[in-house]
Amino acid sequence: MALDALGVAPLYQGPDINRMKLTAEPSKKPASLLKPLVPSKSKLTTIEAKRVMSVLDETIHKVELVTLLSYMASNYETLEGVLGQDIMKAVSEHEDLCRSLLDTVIYLQDKERRLQEEEEYKEEGWFRDRILSIELQKSSLPPLMQQIKESTKDTLRLLLNNPQAVRLLQTYTPSRSAEAQNFIDCLIELRGFLFEKLLTGPVEARDKSQFIQDINRRNRRNQGIIDTLENELAASVKNRDAEKKYRVETEIENWIQKYDMEMGEKQEEYEKLDIIHKEEKVQLEELQQKHDVLVEEFSQIRAKREVNAKKRLEAEQEMLRMVRAATLIQALWRGYLVRSMLKSRKKKRSKSKGRIKEKGKAKAKGKGKAKK
Repeated sequence: MALDALGVAPLYQGPDINRMKLTAEPSKKPASLLKPLVPSKSKLTTIEAKRVMSVLDETIHKVELVTLLSYMASNYETLEGVLGQDIMKAVSEHEDLCRSLLDTVIYLQDKERRLQEEEEYKEEGWFRDRILSIELQKSSLPPLMQQIKESTKDTLRLLLNNPQAVRLLQTYTPSRSAEAQNFIDCLIELRGFLFEKLLTGPVEARDKSQFIQDINRRNRRNQGIIDTLENELAASVKNRDAEKKYRVETEIENWIQKYDMEMGEKQEEYEKLDIIHKEEKVQLEELQQKHDVLVEEFSQIRAKREVNAKKRLEAEQEMLRMVRAATLIQALWRGYLVRSMLKSRKKKRSKSKGRIKEKGKAKAKGKGKAKK
C-alpha cells in the first residue's frame, strides 16, 4: 500500500530562510586551482535564465508559505486579526481537509495491519469482504487529495495577493520541523546548482568538462598509486604481524614450558608435603588417642585422689574429733580424780582432826581425874 508515501499535512515550524542572491559567491579555495570551475560571469544576462531562476525562486517562496499553513491553523485566534478572515478561513478549511485525509489514511493502515495479522483466514468470505471495503475506501483518497491541492492553491493565492500579511506571518513563524527545513535546504541547494549552470557558457562548459576529465585521470592515477602503496603497506603490516605473531607464540611457548616445569616441581613438592602431612596426621591421631587415654587415666587418678583426699580429710577430722573427745575425757577424768583425791584428803583430815579432838578430850579427862 502506497499510503505511507503521501505527504498530506503541510510542513512547518522552521526559521524563515534568507533568499539566495542572484550573484555567485567566491570560493574559499585558491582561484588558480579552481579557475576552470568558477564561472566568468557573476550575474544572469539572458531573459530565459532569469525566467528560469524566477520560477524556481517563486517555487521556493511558495514552499516556504506552504510549510507555514499548519502553524497558521494551530494559531487561528492569534493570526486572525493580523492576516484577515478570508485567509484564515481558507487555512481552516485546508486544515480540515488535511486532517480528514490523514484520519482516513491512519484508519486504512490500521485495517490493513489487522488483515495482515489475520492472513491465515484469507480464504474466508469475510476476509475478502474486508479487502473489498478497504479498496473502496482507498478510491475516495484521490478526490480528497485533489481537493487538498485546490485548497493549497487557493490559500497560496490569497497569501500572495497580500504581501503585507506574508511579511507579518513570517515574523510570527516559529522554528520549522527538521523535515520541512531539510526540504527547503534541498531546494536552495538545487537553485545554487542551477544558477551556476546558467552562468556557465558553452566554452566554459567545455573547459569545465575537460578540467573534470583531467581531474578524474589524475584521481585515477593517484588512486592507483594509493592502491599500490596500500598493498605494500598491507604486505608490510602482514609480515610484521606474522613476525609479532611468531615472537608472541615463541614467548608463549617458553612461558608454557617454564610454567609446566615450575608446576612439575611444585607438584613433586606438594606430593612430598602431602606424604609428610599424611604421616604426621597418622602420628597426630595416635598421639590424640594416647592423649585421650592419658586424659581418661588422669581423670580417674584425679577422681581417686579426690576421693582419697576426701577420706583422709574425713579421717583427720574424725581423728581430731576423737583427740578432742579423748582430751575432754582425760580432762574430765583427771578432774574427777582430783576431786576424788581432794574428797579423800578431806575425809582423812576430818578423821585425823576427830581423833586429835578425841585424844585431847581424853587427855583432859585424864588430867581432871589426876587432879582429883
